[in-house]
Amino acid sequence: MVANLMYYFIVNPNAGSGRGLKAWKAIARYLERRNIEYEVFLTHGTGEARMKARELTEGVREPRSIFVVGGDGTVNEAVDGISFHAPVSLGYIPAGTGNDLAKSLRLPAGPVRCFKVQTRGDGNAMMDYGVLTFGRQEVFHRRFLVSAGIGFDAAVCREAGDSCALLGRCLGRLGLGRLRYAVVGIRQFFGCRPSKGYILLDGVRKIEFNYILFISCHIHPSEGGGFLFAPKADGRDGRMNLCVFSHRTRLKLIPVLIASALGRSRKGKGLRSYECQEAAIHTDQPFPVHVDGEFCGLQTDIQVECVRQKIRMMA
Repeated sequence: MVANLMYYFIVNPNAGSGRGLKAWKAIARYLERRNIEYEVFLTHGTGEARMKARELTEGVREPRSIFVVGGDGTVNEAVDGISFHAPVSLGYIPAGTGNDLAKSLRLPAGPVRCFKVQTRGDGNAMMDYGVLTFGRQEVFHRRFLVSAGIGFDAAVCREAGDSCALLGRCLGRLGLGRLRYAVVGIRQFFGCRPSKGYILLDGVRKIEFNYILFISCHIHPSEGGGFLFAPKADGRDGRMNLCVFSHRTRLKLIPVLIASALGRSRKGKGLRSYECQEAAIHTDQPFPVHVDGEFCGLQTDIQVECVRQKIRMMA
């Protein structure tokens, strides 16, 4: 660990039904016992992690080490707010429900151990991130670290991410947060409807589909708490992996979801995988859209792009 270094913490205390606050308390005790300097900001609502990350990095010239304590949604907000003109190193203490980024980065369990591993001075890894662009009258840009998606997976993320839901709170307290995705997935499965549409890869390759249920765009392999939709995704290769499910028979989605939940890749009718640096996606019917599990409204047209090795991670 580098001596006399100030660490900045952005903490979502409500992440993982309270695991964020527990993780932070453990880290704070460790820091204070070793007289390590730090500043902490506890978020209380949507958008606050983004604002604090921007405040900590905008116009800054000296190196900054920022840790995010929370789930994939919290670290998504922080990355969305960071000014990359500043020399920033980003650390992550997973305390959410899904923690797909932590799985990909192979971060150890336990907040203190996780912090120690990331500050032991072995160097940083330069990681890719994605950018989602959407909107017609007003255009929005949203960064993402793990995945973005449109359709069924976004609908599941939208409902599962509702922290006010009684089911979510109960399962979270019991340590069964991932089961929430399964329960919500079953509900959404019976309500999902396919749409015609297409993808345009790197501006040159257009592929049309008649029965799109979802399209997920991956910087890292899994989403939704471990659903392995893009096993070949690599967060440092400057490429995205797209997973498209399109089939007239909705039941064909079930074995795909089961295999993905078990951490296995599956090839079969209706499931297609592609690799690109950027993609335009169109669906005839409005579908839910998400970035790292955060809902971005109903859309028919989105663009996604991979930005190569721009984030300096302490993982």
